[in-house]
Amino acid sequence: MAKTTRGTVTAFSPFDARADAEALRKAMKGMGTDEDTILKILTSRNNAQRQEIASAFKTLFGRDLVDDLKSELTGKFETLMVSLMRPTCIFDAHALKHAIKGAGTNEKVLTEILASRTPAEVRNIKQVYLQEYEANLEDKITGETSGHFQRMLVVLLQANRDPEGRVDEGLVEQDAQVLFRAGELKWGTDEEKFITILGTRSVSHLRRVFDKYMTISGFQIEETIDRETSGDLEKLLLAVVKCIRSVPAYFAETLYYSMKDTVSLNICKRFGVCRSGTGYKQFMCLSLG
Repeated sequence: MAKTTRGTVTAFSPFDARADAEALRKAMKGMGTDEDTILKILTSRNNAQRQEIASAFKTLFGRDLVDDLKSELTGKFETLMVSLMRPTCIFDAHALKHAIKGAGTNEKVLTEILASRTPAEVRNIKQVYLQEYEANLEDKITGETSGHFQRMLVVLLQANRDPEGRVDEGLVEQDAQVLFRAGELKWGTDEEKFITILGTRSVSHLRRVFDKYMTISGFQIEETIDRETSGDLEKLLLAVVKCIRSVPAYFAETLYYSMKDTVSLNICKRFGVCRSGTGYKQFMCLSLG
């Protein structure tokens, strides 16, 4: 199994922010809008390059690129292009804000983001959330969630996963045994043990724990989580395990199921996706920021 943890979309080369800005201005100037040019440019540059284009656009024309996109585009295509222009941490903070805003909570968005981001990314998201919305993200999430699902989210929000380093095989054996006793060998389930281990151990350590768990129990850890937990907690724990194994594989699987109905913008923000179909050309090739 591949051990990559991030996508493979690389920076566009040769890159010329000024030329891209000029092409985008031409595509939106006058009567009509050249959506193909906008699509081609913004989906083939990574997030850092898109920020350079926005800066060049303002320098050359004294205009805000995002404002122009909003003015010239409509519907899902507008939403997609504007989302691509947001720096990754701002996009995540915005998505989380709307996931817990108003009546009801979008647990799927909370799961996708917090299960897949690195500790450094989570810290950045929390900081941006505070700056943008003058509110504490953890407080907002705990106010909208409950139970063990809430506890796991809080653990992930602490962004205190052990740093990568040498794997202690003794601790690997111990953690695998603890998980086995907390689930398969217990009447009921000790969810706290799963939350603590899956939420705080390093990626490399947990991969070894999963291997050892299979040896001890005869089951994949995902099978045990499926049997021993349910609801939002089950989905969150499974997402964490899948992201520990491979973040791209997690998003690929999620995309596969989401494309039966609609493509998740949060996933598209991070990984390249091509989808043909109806609507606004339905060409959604997006790049990792």
